[in-house]
Amino acid sequence: MRVQSLTLAAVSVALLAPAPFPAVRPSPPVAVREGNVRAADLLAKVRDCVPVSKGRYRSDEGGRAEIPVCGTRGAVFWKADMDIDCDGRPGLLCNVRTDPLFSGTTAYQQSDGRYLSAETLPYVVVPTPSGIWDHRAHGIRGGSVVAVIYQDRIQYAVVGDTGPHTIIGEASYATAKALGIRPDPHGGGTSSGVTYIAFKNSRVSPIEDHAAAVTEGERLAQEFVRGG
Repeated sequence: MRVQSLTLAAVSVALLAPAPFPAVRPSPPVAVREGNVRAADLLAKVRDCVPVSKGRYRSDEGGRAEIPVCGTRGAVFWKADMDIDCDGRPGLLCNVRTDPLFSGTTAYQQSDGRYLSAETLPYVVVPTPSGIWDHRAHGIRGGSVVAVIYQDRIQYAVVGDTGPHTIIGEASYATAKALGIRPDPHGGGTSSGVTYIAFKNSRVSPIEDHAAAVTEGERLAQEFVRGG
């Protein structure tokens, strides 16, 4: 979760600084192909936007609010940038030394009670519910399946964290890496060109089971392409 507050960041560092993680240089991202649904077929279903949000989101703090959340019968979607979320259970790649805004928590937890691992689990961040949009009212919650599309690639992920209520367009380190996007939380991501399709009333349990997210995501994507 990108929290644009130096005070909060300082508190986070103070609390988590003892963690003995060596500096690790992120390896170059290698795109991974999952499933048989084509990105072009999914994108063709989200060309037109029927807004379901009452307002629009910014892609970054201080930017213009121009991103609506759109809806269809089976999904909601938005087209934005991708900021890198490295929050959750600390590891070699996501910790207070690699991410100046690191938080050791995520909005949702694994089946064993631990927070999610951004560096191993593909997940998407949704805005905290507000007057702009409440994802829960559209069947989106922790563990919901999301097809994240970048160029000709699709990565199936789950909703795993919440972020600022005015900003949209963020996903975990693992999501970015699988899509071939630079996953470094300090200067990584991409400024545009990412489409997020969240399937209504879907859920992966346990939330950390990525294989289940891929299986369910592929099934839902095929249904979406056929009928929307």
